[in-house]
Amino acid sequence: MSELNDVLKAGRARARERDLPYEGALLPTEAHAVLQQQPAARLIDVRSRAELDFVGRVPGSVEIEWKSYPGMLPNPNFIEQLKQQVPADAVVMFLCRSGGRSHETAVAAMQAGYREAYNILEGFEGDRDAGGRRNTVGGWRARGLPWSQS
Repeated sequence: MSELNDVLKAGRARARERDLPYEGALLPTEAHAVLQQQPAARLIDVRSRAELDFVGRVPGSVEIEWKSYPGMLPNPNFIEQLKQQVPADAVVMFLCRSGGRSHETAVAAMQAGYREAYNILEGFEGDRDAGGRRNTVGGWRARGLPWSQS
């Protein structure tokens, strides 16, 4: 349990250093450790259906689109869908492609009463490499964490 506390403490410190309006910011390996050590914690994958279907999924995650493809139109029911699937007192960790949409959803969740809202830095695919490709520099997938291709 102290390892879990250390991981969450590191995420909280990152959030304070970056002046983020939610509880914390976790690296993908840290988020995975939280999932392993705290069964009530939830990973919320906010990528579009197209991304989930064509790029890959995190097994056991709760999938709620923040923006829909094509056009990346906002999901007006995001918070309602989150509340239907995840209790407000759970540790919730948000994942997107690279960390931008998950930042937005962590903010929205915190404003909706989720006090233990965390952004997963680097996202599923990570940053672009020198050739402009993803999945080679950071991210859930490149770090060898569990994922599947549908």
